[in-house]
Amino acid sequence: MSPGYTRRLGGALLGRLSRGDGRDLAAILAATIDETADEHRGTCDITHPASPQATVAIVRAHRDRLDYFLLADSFLVLDQVRGGPQVSTDEREVTARRVCSAPLDGVPTGSPEYDRIRESCVEALRARRNRLLDRKDDPRAAEEAVTGSRPIHDLASVTLLSNGARRIVSPYGLTDWPGVLELLGAGGPADIIRRVRDAEALVAGGPDARLPDDATVAHCTHLPRSEAGELSRPAASRRDPL
Repeated sequence: MSPGYTRRLGGALLGRLSRGDGRDLAAILAATIDETADEHRGTCDITHPASPQATVAIVRAHRDRLDYFLLADSFLVLDQVRGGPQVSTDEREVTARRVCSAPLDGVPTGSPEYDRIRESCVEALRARRNRLLDRKDDPRAAEEAVTGSRPIHDLASVTLLSNGARRIVSPYGLTDWPGVLELLGAGGPADIIRRVRDAEALVAGGPDARLPDDATVAHCTHLPRSEAGELSRPAASRRDPL
């Protein structure tokens, strides 16, 4: 993700969400994509495969419900009052990564052949993402997201993780999703990210080595509860990037 593009898109998105009108999340993102793309059409080739792109993950408390929206490689963990964690993601991104990384299987890490194939894999993944998931300049990309809504009283907490932070579960297998919630409760998002970075350093140079990926965690607790005729208060949130 490009930090500049992420800040611009994210800022415009937050501005629209702050209106609190309960508008459909896909419609909000579509308008935001259109606005951001229009600002750059005259100076940038925004259709180029190497131009900036971003994953989008949104949760919104509106009245007595929690709405969510996931586009590309982000993960949502709903800590249910009954039934354990419910994990959601855009499965097309997971499939794209698996398919595009397959040529690297069995190739020695660090070899010239590995570097050559990996570069091709990265380009293939980027092209596939642009085509199937997050067409960054096309408002219709918002229609492809994973969306849903849950009663807030069913939830104890809500967590959003980037793909890099998700590595604590897969591929590193340091814990499972219930364990992620326990770690968040004890040490917060920073503990998740520290463990991921430690695992990346441990396997660096080995056959399981992976390039560091952006790791961001937003953990929301004390979700707003509303009584009839009363407005909900904002949820408490802890967020740690990178």
